[in-house]
Amino acid sequence: MKRKLIAAIGVAGMMVGIAACGSDDGKGGSTDAGGNKTLTVWVMDGSAPDAWIKNVNKEFEAKHKGVKVKVEIQQWNGIQEKVTTALSEDTPPDVLELGNTQTAGYAATGGLADLTEDKAKLGADGWNKGMLASNELDGKLYSAPWYAANRVVVYDKAAFKKAGVTPPKTRAEWIAGLKKLKASDPKSQPIYLPGQSWYVYAGFVWDEGGDLAVKDGDKWKGNLSSPEAVAAMNFYKELQSYSTAPKDKDEATPQQSTDIVPKGGVASWIGLGWEAGGAIDAMKKAGKTADFGYFPIPGKAADKPGSVFFGGSNLAVSERSPNKDLAKEWLALAAGKEHMAKYAEATQGALLPNNDAAQFKPAAGSFAEAMAQAASVGKITPVTPGWANVETAPNPIKDYMTKVLKGEDAKKAGEAADKVITERVNQQ
Repeated sequence: MKRKLIAAIGVAGMMVGIAACGSDDGKGGSTDAGGNKTLTVWVMDGSAPDAWIKNVNKEFEAKHKGVKVKVEIQQWNGIQEKVTTALSEDTPPDVLELGNTQTAGYAATGGLADLTEDKAKLGADGWNKGMLASNELDGKLYSAPWYAANRVVVYDKAAFKKAGVTPPKTRAEWIAGLKKLKASDPKSQPIYLPGQSWYVYAGFVWDEGGDLAVKDGDKWKGNLSSPEAVAAMNFYKELQSYSTAPKDKDEATPQQSTDIVPKGGVASWIGLGWEAGGAIDAMKKAGKTADFGYFPIPGKAADKPGSVFFGGSNLAVSERSPNKDLAKEWLALAAGKEHMAKYAEATQGALLPNNDAAQFKPAAGSFAEAMAQAASVGKITPVTPGWANVETAPNPIKDYMTKVLKGEDAKKAGEAADKVITERVNQQ
């Protein structure tokens, strides 16, 4: 999910230069013989536009004489192990970026500073509520949301025009449009939707008022056999019936944006910004013209779009940071509304800032515009350290979806999946 989030900027027509502002030695904040302090910040490759983070550090250092901020760029590959090790050492980074689905696990180990008493200073009242959820565990705050991105429907304007279809506002209109697309061109796929696109399915579950797993006392239990999850899966099945995509694969197997869409014959598909950008680039290389339009995943009613999974990052302070107070002040500055507005502008709306009021106004008809329209209904997977175990292959949610699409009763398949989810989610 995180590997190409910033590449969504390609859709907005903007390039971000990333430059390391220090070495990658993994050492945390320190104080030299003269009393000067170094605040070490870890950010992931592709997350922080160079000019933006330099401005944050310049303002911070001006307020704190004798303090220097050292930014170290990290790679997503192997980062969980690296962070786990760093947080257990005496010199961890003072501030670090964490994937939003990873944060609860680090908080549970005691590696992150408790920021609950710092909410006001951090500006928590203005944070997007969907992003906020991944920063809390057991009622305490352990990080600040930074940015997020979500999926939208990407469509071929020519195919929609030929079929007389306009971007739908509701699920019913969506299905009606797919029927028209099928009638207009029987050889084409009205939508490319693999059977195991479980992030898309999760949004349908949330629309029904359910969740993938729910709290059961002090434990968690799988919830795919619930009426809400069953209704969501039945809608997914209806949607998937307009696709010839494999029922036992996800959107990355094969990669829909570069291996499927550029070949033609796909009127619409659901993807992230970097996928849309990848499809455009692949089509250009093949000598084809990509004329895409974008709209939010439709909801059950026209008053709001469908729920979407927020993939993104948080900023946390290490519990063992020797400069914890300074680290909190840097975090408050970087994640504050003023610099978040500048962040949104620097990424041209390709990534959603933590504060809705700081959102950049994207170009009309752009991917960024469609993504921002769904920002108010973004959610994440259940916030518990054990959730990562659920996503480990073989993912029981994916297996469940394939079973239903191949004819098994959704409730029955859900009951089997729930047993696996319950066992895994309660493992620490």
